[in-house]
Amino acid sequence: MIRILKLNLIKTFLLLSFVALFIFLISCQEKLPLNKDLTKRSYAFLNQDSIDVNFPEIIKDKITVMGFIYTHCPDICPMTTHNMALAEEKLHGQGIEDVLFVALSFDPERDTPEVLRKFAEIRDIKFDNWIFLTGDETTTKDLLKRFDVRAIPTDSTFFEDGTNSYSIMHTDRISLINNKGILKKNYKGSTINIEELITDIKYIGE
Repeated sequence: MIRILKLNLIKTFLLLSFVALFIFLISCQEKLPLNKDLTKRSYAFLNQDSIDVNFPEIIKDKITVMGFIYTHCPDICPMTTHNMALAEEKLHGQGIEDVLFVALSFDPERDTPEVLRKFAEIRDIKFDNWIFLTGDETTTKDLLKRFDVRAIPTDSTFFEDGTNSYSIMHTDRISLINNKGILKKNYKGSTINIEELITDIKYIGE
């Protein structure tokens, strides 16, 4: 009788342990729902200093917050960049200094390294933990696809001097990448909950 009770207790314990593990795994998946390896392909870009850099080499061994922008954007992109800067400021206030912030332009025709640097400097962004990227159109589009980001030029106007003015309809996106180069979560860049982002950064940094 005692032996049967012990066996039943063991079975109950194992069952409860399995249920607890299942719930834990499900909650982790909900918290960080993505698991996309970004290290399988290599991309050549220029940073804000016109230096050749490689993605994903630049994010190697770093938790990375990556935003997708273009500098002529009138609303969403400045808000996205501002939210990334706020997240960096809050992390700095909590003594977390090892998170990298990357902004990729999907308008390489106009967003030269010099333009990106000026865009950052106007916003008092320091380059200790920031990298702005621009590259050729094919490379940029290919990397955007990896992140499932869309960027479609609209409302194109040519002026007498030959310049082309246009807007870009695009995905509103900030992405969180762990230190193994794995895309873990996407957020709406212009309206992101910064505390949620910081909580997720701490979670994957544990």
